[in-house]
Amino acid sequence: MAVTAPNAALPDDTTLTEQGMDGQGAGKVLLIACGALAHEVVALKRLNGWTHLDLQCLPAKLHLYPDQITAEVARTVHEKRGEYGQIFVLYADCGTGGLLQEKCKELGVEMLSGPHCYSFFEGNTAFAAHEDEITAFYLTDFLCRQFDAFVWRPMGFDRHPELIPMMFGNYTKLVYQAQTDDPALDAKAQDCAARLGLAYERRFTGYGDLAVELSRVATRA
Repeated sequence: MAVTAPNAALPDDTTLTEQGMDGQGAGKVLLIACGALAHEVVALKRLNGWTHLDLQCLPAKLHLYPDQITAEVARTVHEKRGEYGQIFVLYADCGTGGLLQEKCKELGVEMLSGPHCYSFFEGNTAFAAHEDEITAFYLTDFLCRQFDAFVWRPMGFDRHPELIPMMFGNYTKLVYQAQTDDPALDAKAQDCAARLGLAYERRFTGYGDLAVELSRVATRA
């Protein structure tokens, strides 16, 4: 499968981070996703002709407040349920401590499997096989582009760089899970690793289990 660069027709990454994206289209299935997945989902829809799948994104910044994710997903399901025959939640656990999975079962909707996007992008089985992942810090394409908004400023490193060894002293490397082949993103990810004082590793994952799960949803709708 070809892997494409971010879709210029989507809102910019700042908007996807702060506001998300309203659902568009008149499909049969609504995908409720994190704003950090918008480019990848739209690319998969385009590549496979999945026009019957509509996408609505919640703000990516919810990952800074994972205790809010479950309530926001539930609110969106209730709001949109009457408009669609099926709703699929494109979040993994994402720091909710199992609460999102419990809520999705209660609501009768399915969700992505896995602990977080780093796992399902690489493939949950492959990710679980790594023995050194506890000391690895991960970036995806979106998080690489939004490194300052999600890491550097929220952790105060722009004001207090002396905090870096305190917070990242137990990490050994930064792993960039690349969804696309983009030399500019590769260079930025290497710079992020250098800023954190970590070794650098690039893994080309493409879309991983996200593509598998979307294909399953699309073909049965």
